[in-house]
Amino acid sequence: MRIYTYNINGIKARFEALTRWLAEVRPDVVLLQEIKSVDENFPREAMQDLGYRVETHGQKGFNGVAILSRLPLEDVVRGLPGDATDEQARWIEATVIGDSQAVRVAGLYLPNGNPAPGPKFDYKLAWMERLRTRAAALLRTEEPVVMAGDYNVIPHPEDAARPEAWVDDALFRLESREAFRRVLALGYYDAFRLRVAGPGYYSFWDYQAGAWERNNGIRIDHVLLSPQAADLLQDVGIARDERGRDKPSDHVPVWVHLAA
Repeated sequence: MRIYTYNINGIKARFEALTRWLAEVRPDVVLLQEIKSVDENFPREAMQDLGYRVETHGQKGFNGVAILSRLPLEDVVRGLPGDATDEQARWIEATVIGDSQAVRVAGLYLPNGNPAPGPKFDYKLAWMERLRTRAAALLRTEEPVVMAGDYNVIPHPEDAARPEAWVDDALFRLESREAFRRVLALGYYDAFRLRVAGPGYYSFWDYQAGAWERNNGIRIDHVLLSPQAADLLQDVGIARDERGRDKPSDHVPVWVHLAA
């Protein structure tokens, strides 16, 4: 089972790039972030024509997450539990029925949190605490769990080309990194770091100041695996070359291959 996370930065702006990529790569499951579309405006028929089941949790002009799957989906949940007043569309989960194993997948778009400190940063940290609570509940199922998406967290200095430039940013502030580590401490694994060590691996490059050309990137798109999912891990990677194609997102896909 090949599972990808991909912040597409707008389904309308990235429609041609996304459909071309889906046709070329044919991933089994794609967790999309920042679709920036209400559910009824998402181009589901085009995705269905490519062989995908479509589940969305959209929001007009902002945020929005989706699951595209070539495999059967069950028990779809929209919205991160823990705050009934939260109207931001940042979480979707479902069970994917693989050839040999069912896998619970959760796609997330974690709040950016800037400017920090401030109300947006407070919301980010509160959201991360709700994430930790949900992550713990998913672990208790003892099923393979994949939590993937744009976490808007740079976990370590080696995950940024210029970590000194991010010291006061919400993505790299100590509070954000500590909150991310508290999720890992439950028993989750950063899939990429299970297989690849060292600096120079990024999933996001800003559109400004030649960041892509100078490889001035950061790694903020992560795939976290429960122990049961980690046992199934066969390979992992970052589809870096997508950033150099026509009308790209500022993020690239990050993927895992599970024996499921």
